[in-house]
Amino acid sequence: MNSWLQASSNAFIVAFFLYCFSFIGYAVAVAGRRWSNRDPEAHTKRWGRIGFTLAVLGWAAHLVFFFTRWKGGGHIPTSNMYEFMTFLGMAIMFAFIIVNMIYRNPLVGAFATPLVVIIIAYASVFPSDVQPLIPALNSIWLKVHVTTAATGEAFFAVGFAAALVQLLRVVDPSRKDKAGRRASRWLEFVLFFIVIVVGFLISVFGFRAGGYQAEFTQETFSIDQQGNEIDTVQKVEYGLPPIVAPYNSDTVAMDSYLGIDKPLFEAPSWMNGVNAGRKLNTVIWSIISGLIIYGLIRLVIRKPIAAAIHPYLDGIDPDDLDEISYRAIAIGFPVFTLGALIFAMIWAQIAWSRFWGWDPKEVWALITWLFYSAYLHLRLSRGWLGVRSAWLAVIGFIVVLFTLIGVNLVIAGLHSYAGV
Repeated sequence: MNSWLQASSNAFIVAFFLYCFSFIGYAVAVAGRRWSNRDPEAHTKRWGRIGFTLAVLGWAAHLVFFFTRWKGGGHIPTSNMYEFMTFLGMAIMFAFIIVNMIYRNPLVGAFATPLVVIIIAYASVFPSDVQPLIPALNSIWLKVHVTTAATGEAFFAVGFAAALVQLLRVVDPSRKDKAGRRASRWLEFVLFFIVIVVGFLISVFGFRAGGYQAEFTQETFSIDQQGNEIDTVQKVEYGLPPIVAPYNSDTVAMDSYLGIDKPLFEAPSWMNGVNAGRKLNTVIWSIISGLIIYGLIRLVIRKPIAAAIHPYLDGIDPDDLDEISYRAIAIGFPVFTLGALIFAMIWAQIAWSRFWGWDPKEVWALITWLFYSAYLHLRLSRGWLGVRSAWLAVIGFIVVLFTLIGVNLVIAGLHSYAGV
């Protein structure tokens, strides 16, 4: 590893911990509203400033990571999932800094900073080695298309954070009518989804720290252009204990866990891709870990997570959060339009000689754009403010996450190189 990449790695670690400390500062700012007996507003402002200062320092370290990796790797670090997700985390923090400088609301920081921590922790799941660019990526449009698209998505993320705080503020968990219970259940489900993501990270890093490994050989069949059947045997490696083995595979090596020394079952026949069984196994472990973590949280707080957070948001004006969410999305929408659609189509014409090809990533980028177009239309023309607008902002970012993660890692297409 050259000195630039070593400096980049060190800066990344510094940025991660500064973001963690920033979240702690914001959490104290929010929780202290109920703890402080003297002046809750002064307490919130003081710790909010501490959280914001740490966030800015973390973002500065993140910038050092970005540019030193660019210098050491020879190209802009946005060419694979590790690099793109770290850049997205940096862009979200940039978007949050801009929005916070305008509105100065520490509540958004209490939810935006952990989102950044989760995203860059997720990035660390992928190989961090600098990889040479494939021909399709060796273009100036890698810089233009990817960075502007990610910046637009970053503002969507800040809009999501503000909308989530707004829902936690206005959804009353004590309501017993049908509409109130339904709103509480859906809000709790969003928080449970976040816990599952955290469970995934804990599973991956926990078993990685323990050096766990399993290996299989999988036999797959395909048909070439002449109609001949091709029999291929490929190696599949697991970093998590194999609850489910790849379809039509044999075990080469497997460490025992909890007394289990073989997979519990095999992936179904329709999941015969070389990585399909491993992805299903990862989803199962994420759900199991998430259920355990969620259960432990519920055991400690003895109530739904949303109901536990709700009292700490008393006195907060939900209209301010609604305005922050809308403004963040309004800023991100034109930037996303340029990066994910216009610049992307120009690059597609250069790389693949067509502006549009219905590739899964292109389709989901269009779906994301249409969704946020509908969000802005319903808000500006139909008067969808408050809770309805907040739910749209939350759902929209879930669509963004599937476009970023699900399409790259699950659906095969021309953008699948991003998941390598």
